[in-house]
Formats: sequence, C-alpha cells, structure tokens
Amino acid sequence: MRQWGPPLGRLSDEALLAGMATGAPEAALAFVRRFQRMVFGIAIAVVDDAQLAEDIAQQTFERAWRHAQVYDSRRGSVKTWLGTITHNLAIDAVRARKATPVSPEDLDALLGIMTRTPEQWALADEAASRIRAAVADLPRQQARAVVMAGVYGMTARQIAELEGVPLGTAKTRIRAAMGKLRKALGPERADHD
Repeated sequence: MRQWGPPLGRLSDEALLAGMATGAPEAALAFVRRFQRMVFGIAIAVVDDAQLAEDIAQQTFERAWRHAQVYDSRRGSVKTWLGTITHNLAIDAVRARKATPVSPEDLDALLGIMTRTPEQWALADEAASRIRAAVADLPRQQARAVVMAGVYGMTARQIAELEGVPLGTAKTRIRAAMGKLRKALGPERADHD
C-alpha cells in the first residue's frame, strides 16, 4: 500500500501530536521515537533511577496522548510542553519517594526521646548536642514543624495538612523555628568559619 503525503518523520511536532490524538498508531510511534531520548533524559536527570525514569517516560507519553487536544501552540512548542509534563511527573515521583507519613503521636515520641536514639549516639559530639538542645528548647509546634521539614523532608503544605492548620501557619512555624535555631547555634557556626 502506498503512503500518501509526507513521511511521518518529516511532519511537524504539532502534526504528529494531532495524529497521535486521533489514535493513529503510526503517528504515535513516530511521536514517541522523536521525543523518547529527551523525555527519558529529563526523567533520569531528576530521579536518578533508570527504572523509575522509564516509568515516568511512559506516563509522559500516556498523558500527552490523553491531553493532546488541550495543547496550545501559543503557550510554547510541543517539545517544551512535553518537557514540562516529564519534569512535573519526575518531581512528583521524587516527592512521593521522600514523603514518609508520620502520625502526630509518633512525632511527639520522637521529639521526647531525641537524645536517646542510635543516630544521636553516633553523632555524640558537641555540635549534635547543641542542635538537639536547641530543638528541644523550641515551642512544641515549632519543633514538630522543623523536624517534619528537616528530617522527614515534608513540604509546608504537607505539614499544614498533617497538622490541620493553614498553610501560612505551617510556613510561619518553620520560619520561626529556623530563626530561633540560627540564633541559638550562631556563635558555634562563627567559631568554625
């Protein structure tokens, strides 16, 4: 069977995306082949895990196929649009890997025994003792917020949701705790510079 029109490899990015949106398997295959290296490259750069990067690349192409009709060339090229989808999915994957849910009761227990954990015994130098003491001197709500952010890598939004407070309150608690820690630990930092 003779193919009419230009070969798929010569079509514009927008034409391939439109062809993929209509369900044309040849257009979808040409689209994936054109952008697979770029998509995988962005994903691997963000997540640093080949298997996860492959999953993200597959999700990217699935999302592009499902949302091809909303692509707007006035907002950027197909390449930029696809790169943004990839980057956002990769960032979400990194955040999902780092987020470890902690019940409020467990966090209170962790704060209460902060000087008795194996990690603290391993870091039994003066600096670690000063940090533990400075965190222990913080008001309980600020200590919880700074530990959730610093130790568990939670975002202010995640902390707000877990604590049942407005986002601004969570940010204020983190900022206030960090300011107090800087002030409490300031002289030691100056000695080591």
